[in-house]
Amino acid sequence: MTHEVLCAGFGGQGVLLIGRLVTYAGMLAGKEVSWMPAYGPEMRGGTASCSVIISDEAVGSPVVTRPTALVAMNKPSLHKFESSVQPGGVIIVNKSLIEDAVMRDDVSVYYVPLNELALDAGNVRYANMIALGALIGAANMVPLNAVRETLAKSFAKKTEVVEPNMQAVMRGVQFVLDNKRS
Repeated sequence: MTHEVLCAGFGGQGVLLIGRLVTYAGMLAGKEVSWMPAYGPEMRGGTASCSVIISDEAVGSPVVTRPTALVAMNKPSLHKFESSVQPGGVIIVNKSLIEDAVMRDDVSVYYVPLNELALDAGNVRYANMIALGALIGAANMVPLNAVRETLAKSFAKKTEVVEPNMQAVMRGVQFVLDNKRS
């Protein structure tokens, strides 16, 4: 199985970190992976994005043009990338910043109030970790134990942040599971 993911939002929302962490978790789970960030002057407020591929087979190109999943952290990102998601794919919408509805009926859409859930978790900066959890819950692309290991390795010098970040990931997973249509 191959998952092609596009994560997009304002610079500073942790979009590139979402992509890097899910890529690393895929690698720890024994998958073939690719991560390609796209940023420049966008880093401080414009739209930043990254492409992620997690596959059981070798990845031939890091370019994602028809993602199976989209994480849209802001309205410009949703408008720019919504139409590119493959039919049957997943779109995670940051309901805290995007009031627009997805105009497609051939994808699974999760309207996740990322900022509110992050504040409930104790820090608005957890919004990207909750988005990561929502992506994992919706697309089931990497096991949660690989995510925990990824956080431990990524934050090895700040071990005190590993568990709160994992709890934020779990909030995102749980939100999606609670809102999945059967």
